[in-house]
Amino acid sequence: MPKSVDVLVIALSSPILIGVYEDGELIEEISSEEKSSDYLPLIFETLLQKYELKRVLYANGPGSFMAIKVAYIFLKSLSILKNIELLATDAFYFNENQPIKAIGKLCFVKIASEIKTQKLETLPQSSFRLPSQLDYNEFTTEATPLYMIGAVGQ
Repeated sequence: MPKSVDVLVIALSSPILIGVYEDGELIEEISSEEKSSDYLPLIFETLLQKYELKRVLYANGPGSFMAIKVAYIFLKSLSILKNIELLATDAFYFNENQPIKAIGKLCFVKIASEIKTQKLETLPQSSFRLPSQLDYNEFTTEATPLYMIGAVGQ
């Protein structure tokens, strides 16, 4: 009988980060520089053969519009087809609440619980990381993407 696990996907930028969690604890880390559209189907084919997936969790933005869109469509389809719960949280959970590059000198920032854009003279070099332990209280079943397009265009 395969292990029952949760899989976390951070596909907002390169590299794509995927964590496999057993009882909320990270047991396997995977990363790839490939495009989400190419890599997600391949890695999930492998993961579905190796594990029984209980939940799929992902960072639903802000970040690259196309990366968020591809990840959401793929993961939502997977959750429907395989009857797996899909949960999401914003990207700030994975980068210690650091600014996230939007466009030009604009960055996304999270102040209290509100995400907005802010012009920064020095652009952040923040990166995302897989937590060693998942805090499920940070995730919600409201998994639609945080595209934030309106804020980028301002």
